[in-house]
Parts: sequence; structure tokens; C-alpha cells
Amino acid sequence: MTTKKRFGLDIDGTVTDPNTFVPHLNKHFKQSLTLDDLTQYDLTSILKISEKEFWDWMTKHEGTIYSEAKLAPYAENILHNWSRQHDLIYITARRQHLDEITKDWFVSNQVPFDHIELVGKHDKLDAVREHKLDIFFEDKHDNAVMIAEEFNIPVILMDTPYNRLSAPKNVFRAHTWQEAKDWVDQWMLETAEN
Repeated sequence: MTTKKRFGLDIDGTVTDPNTFVPHLNKHFKQSLTLDDLTQYDLTSILKISEKEFWDWMTKHEGTIYSEAKLAPYAENILHNWSRQHDLIYITARRQHLDEITKDWFVSNQVPFDHIELVGKHDKLDAVREHKLDIFFEDKHDNAVMIAEEFNIPVILMDTPYNRLSAPKNVFRAHTWQEAKDWVDQWMLETAEN
């Protein structure tokens, strides 16, 4: 019998395909980028634009980008399987005005959830603490490290070109959702035995 766990999950670049932003960046900034070109999380340096220019663009287009986002490969089936036994708590840096777009995306893509929290900033520590999570899934390197170190829980870092810095021992890099599932299956077995 598996003990019910509370899974914390980031949305963008974790549950959604990390390629989501690439076509929009190419179209609006007249680039020919691929995901491999996004070697840092801060897009302003890659695009050679100011923070203000980026946020002006983001504010204008984020609703469309998020509503058109595709699920990361294999995430859907894995999330459905986990939702039968565990709580799925999504914690995202998206701002509050995107609440309806975000929930509509989950419903229209039939992605299971128990709770969705838009914290409006990258620091997710308060939300992780409030929800008493057992494990977290993230694509932003410094978030993964902070959560792992602050709460001493495993964090699955979904591999992307922009997060390939070294990480502490309880941050586990997964190249695919299947690899993440395999790691979680093993972790569940080990925690059930202890």
C-alpha cells in the first residue's frame, strides 16, 4: 500500500513543454532560436533587450502563450496515474491575473489537479511550506536548489539547457517525464520500506 504524498509541481517548462516560448520569441523578436539556445533562464540577455521591454512583451502576450502551451511529452498519463493516489499541488510564478487562463488550460487539457496557486514571483518557499509538500518538480535551477535545501525534500529538476548547473544531492535531474516517474517509483518503494 502506497502512502499518499503531496506532490508540488511547477507549471511552465515542467508540466508544459519547455519549447513553449520558443516560437513566440522567434516571431515577436525576429529570431531563429531553438530550445538549445536558451542557456540561461533570464531571456533578456539572450534577446539583448531590457527588463522593461521583456515585461512589456510578456504582459501583452502571456495569456496567449499560456493558453496555447502544450504538455511536456508523457506528462499527461503520468499525472493522471499519480492523481489516483496522491495530491497534485501546482505552484507557479504566474501572476494572479492569469488565474482563469491557467485553470481553463488545466480543464481543457484534462490535466488533473487538487490545487493551483499563482504566487506571482519565483520564490515559492512560502507556498511549499504552507502545503507541506513531500516532493517538488521544477525547471528553474535556483528554485529547485532553494526548495531542496530549505525543506530537505527531493526535487526533480526537469532538464533543460537553461538549468544545467550543479545541484545538491536531493535535486535529481530528469531528462524526460518517464525518467522522473521511474525515480519517483523507486523513491516511493524506499519510503514505504522505511
